[in-house]
Amino acid sequence: MDVESLSHLNETFEQFHAHFAPFFGRKQWRERSRDYLQALLVQSQERCNAENLSEVVDASARVLQRFLTEAGWDDDAVTAALQEYLAPRLAHPQAVWAVDESGIVKQGKKSVGVARQYCGAVGKVANCQMGVFLAHVGPRGRAIVDKRLFLPKEEWTDAPARCKAAGVPEKALPYQSKAALALGLLERAQTWGHLRAEWVTGDDDYGKSPAFRDGVDALGLLYRLEVPSNTPVWPMDTRLFTPPAPKRGRPPQPRPEPGQREEVGERAGALPSWAWQAITVAEGVQGPRTYLFAFERRKDSRDGKPGIEVGVVYRKNLDGSEPRHYFTNAPEDTPPETQAWVAAARWPIETEFEANKSHVGLDEYEVRGWQGWNHHITLCLLASAFLLTLQQEWGEKAAPNHASAGVSGGLRALAAQALDPHRSSRVA
Repeated sequence: MDVESLSHLNETFEQFHAHFAPFFGRKQWRERSRDYLQALLVQSQERCNAENLSEVVDASARVLQRFLTEAGWDDDAVTAALQEYLAPRLAHPQAVWAVDESGIVKQGKKSVGVARQYCGAVGKVANCQMGVFLAHVGPRGRAIVDKRLFLPKEEWTDAPARCKAAGVPEKALPYQSKAALALGLLERAQTWGHLRAEWVTGDDDYGKSPAFRDGVDALGLLYRLEVPSNTPVWPMDTRLFTPPAPKRGRPPQPRPEPGQREEVGERAGALPSWAWQAITVAEGVQGPRTYLFAFERRKDSRDGKPGIEVGVVYRKNLDGSEPRHYFTNAPEDTPPETQAWVAAARWPIETEFEANKSHVGLDEYEVRGWQGWNHHITLCLLASAFLLTLQQEWGEKAAPNHASAGVSGGLRALAAQALDPHRSSRVA
């Protein structure tokens, strides 16, 4: 890139920050927000702690640390502004909400929310913090647009003194499951009304929760959520019988006849070959991503009894491997192709986690309290939105040697070159 291009990219950053600056309140907080965003985009060290970030901007480590942990700016207000900013950039009829969690390994016991729990980042139970995230995924791009820190019940919400020491506000208590937190993010996005999508997708942590499914349905949204293979379902016309009445006590209630309850994994294995159809869900780097799908209507299970009607979607590879199962509240006449591409919309959130960790330090921080965690993650989401802006405005014109299907490392490198005050005069 020449000097003129680098200068234009720097101007793009200044315009981007100016959009959000008012939501940080005081002048010094607005200035520090610019410094912190710039440092996230420029910094190349392993850890995005205040000391490393201060080396690439005109602010001390102490000032940056206080901006995270002590400054009273409202990260919810900034998040609302982020969704408003992204709305015209991501709006599309095929956009989908995706919910998921991401673990960040932490040592010690004082970091807010830390506990021994399963962490996908390392593939095992580990001492970590767990964030629940909401992403907006569509043909025009994808972005993580909100977050909540999960607080384990025994270690945190049942330990009020520990929560108080970590600065957890009363509104974050009592205990909420990850599914409940994700539903809250969806409700908040609906209330703000900036970003819109018709569908919600997520993995089996969310699909197995009847409360989450019911909550999504109550919001007027369609869901297609993965469920575990042992999830029980019942026939639409479940047969009931009433046991003989006892001589004393309450009369018995009708019960399902034995042998009707099945698990979705069993159902998938029993379906005839003609029930399956091949559908291409997306174009992958190695060619079309095509799977076998089957669809039927069943009743879900509530307290061991037949519940409400749901659509059950079965998916497997063309060779029959890696079966997956989903519940949906979509109408029965929903085209199979629609059900298929909604399923494909969940996976980009995993890619977005990787990009946010690699490019803007989503998992590289040294804060322990509630405010510090929320402030850092919010600023990371802003930094990632800036890279999305570059991807949309520059694309391959700015980085011809890098793919433009997502926020590439090439675009991040260009941003770092343009925004680093020590290197901005260099040209490539």
